[in-house]
Amino acid sequence: MSFFFITCSSQEEIKSISTKELKVLLAKEKVQLLDVRSPKEIKEGAIKTAIFVNYFEVDFSEKAAQQLDKNKPVYLYCRSGNRSSKASKILNAKGFNVVNVLGGYMKWEKEN
Repeated sequence: MSFFFITCSSQEEIKSISTKELKVLLAKEKVQLLDVRSPKEIKEGAIKTAIFVNYFEVDFSEKAAQQLDKNKPVYLYCRSGNRSSKASKILNAKGFNVVNVLGGYMKWEKEN
């Protein structure tokens, strides 16, 4: 008797960086930075060069895809890292090279 094991190799591991690494990166070059928080959260503060697309919008992936370049990495953040992690998986499945920013805006604000 033989057994076949099927693994889901299409689920690529999402890369991630710390907010400190993001700060260094932003100082060096212009990157695609996507803030997936709600408009209310953004009013409380945001990273200056970010593009905003609300993760909770029904057409989130379409709106994000319209504003992003697939040829460049996309760095995502939210409030704490949970939504950006989910958003990273969605955009990764659409062919974007995504990097999740660990700790989100809360961590960014503490460090800056």
